[in-house]
Amino acid sequence: MEDKKDGLLVKKPPKKIGQILIEQGVITPQQLELALKEQKRTKEMLGEILVNLGFITRDALATALASQSEVEAVDVKNIKVREDVLKLIPEEVAKRLKVFPFDSDDNTIYVAMANVFDLRAISELEKLTGKYVKVYSAPESDILQAIEMNYAGETSIEELIEKSIEIASHAAAQDIVSERPVVRLVDHIIIKGIEDGATDIHIEPEESIVRTRYRIDGVLFPGPIIPKVLRPAIETRLKIISGANIAESRVPQDGRITYRYGKKRFDIRVAFFPTIHGENIVLRLLDKSRLVLGLAELGFSQRHLEIFQSLITKPYGLILVTGPTGAGKTTTLYSAINYLNSIEKNIMTIEDPVEYEFPLIRQSQVNPKAGFTFSEGLRGILRNDPDIILIGEIRDRETAEMAVRAALTGHLVFATLHTNDSISAIPRLVEMGVEKFLIASSLIGVVAQRLVRKLCNHCKVPYTPTEEDLKKIGWHWEPNPVFYKATGCDKCRNTGYRGRTGIFEVFVITKRIAAMIAEGKLSDLKEAALSEGFVTLFEDGIDKVRRGITSIEEVFRVTYGEI
Repeated sequence: MEDKKDGLLVKKPPKKIGQILIEQGVITPQQLELALKEQKRTKEMLGEILVNLGFITRDALATALASQSEVEAVDVKNIKVREDVLKLIPEEVAKRLKVFPFDSDDNTIYVAMANVFDLRAISELEKLTGKYVKVYSAPESDILQAIEMNYAGETSIEELIEKSIEIASHAAAQDIVSERPVVRLVDHIIIKGIEDGATDIHIEPEESIVRTRYRIDGVLFPGPIIPKVLRPAIETRLKIISGANIAESRVPQDGRITYRYGKKRFDIRVAFFPTIHGENIVLRLLDKSRLVLGLAELGFSQRHLEIFQSLITKPYGLILVTGPTGAGKTTTLYSAINYLNSIEKNIMTIEDPVEYEFPLIRQSQVNPKAGFTFSEGLRGILRNDPDIILIGEIRDRETAEMAVRAALTGHLVFATLHTNDSISAIPRLVEMGVEKFLIASSLIGVVAQRLVRKLCNHCKVPYTPTEEDLKKIGWHWEPNPVFYKATGCDKCRNTGYRGRTGIFEVFVITKRIAAMIAEGKLSDLKEAALSEGFVTLFEDGIDKVRRGITSIEEVFRVTYGEI
């Protein structure tokens, strides 16, 4: 902590431990006075005396010491840790030193300690690991609990299943959900998804087994197969940690989990759906550290990027982002408002749900049970003097009309809409009941998008396409091009692909297009747009094939293949 004196920064002395404990309401001034008298007699550390007198717990002491040293605290109770991190510090050393390693990188190991001033322990850890030790604070009881839950002899999925079956054979599902093997089995299913970069985890009951599948880069891959006897325990465990009703299995339910894996925090949305063999469960993994990208990282071509930036920097108007679920619409919208975010702008959102929190931006989340819908939220936002509005989704006529009118009254409005391409957004709004002249006056641009898998740079191989292939895709660039195709290696799980990028249509509402919308000439919009240089999703995808980013197969997989 620092103060200014005569224009110079002067470091404040740290608060004394007794003062911190009084401010935290842990001890009274009278108890501190008694402990100080005892300290004069014994010469022991004040914290130890307060513990020995029974005035505070060791956990309270650890919290106060962390506050005194300004060391960041970490909640280790809910952190799951990679096996390679745990191997850096053996279990017996972790227990003896009362430390818990929760993450590491090339040069640093991140460790929670009960006593953040234990220099001997820090020195021992640095010698043991050969890494710089970054210290965080956590209560001793939490550290010991974290060690117990993360260090385990049964590390393989087979061992966890075997031990869980053994327990399940003697007890009901609700009685075993807190048993260590069952807890670690559920953690194993989630951690595998996190480590593989999955966006969704499917837990699917069948007649004799429970199948797991992981959606990675938009494609489902098989995971571990779980014996049917463990289905009730897995369902119940996920309901408990996601806040769903464990007594209800006849209707769909939703839940939410905040899951910490090392230093990363994941928001996991859990959907339960009743089937004839039990509840189908889908976990959507939201990695907040990867959600917001710079506009240039989304996958826009240089031309599309310039057009999109010109649209989002206009003072008012409606901008729609369209595409199916999982096409990256939220990432594009978040990246746009992050680009525009500043102290001079009042940006407000209504979302379902809020997936990433921004400074300076007022964000709200729909709650249909309480009557707080998109239209109701938008009505409230308009009374709060916004400059920029983000609407998570236009689902009905009322929301559509309000979004249009907000754009007409001087606001920049972003929203998503479910259509197959950008131009289809116009007839979709008309079908909802919005007047054509209002659409023509308010809408300034529509972005349609899909996500394609990127070819793995470690194993992609070049090839020369045939004339027939080039004709099929409407090739009009350089002659005799070289394309790349997927092969597969250990870097990409033998898929040939690693990561995803966007392909886009950016449909600008020019004066000519606006006039056509107002006159109802909707069937002629695409032809008019193409004459003005409009690039379709398929063409943008083929341009990424040309640049060696993805493959023809991927572009056909996510588009209709329309030139």
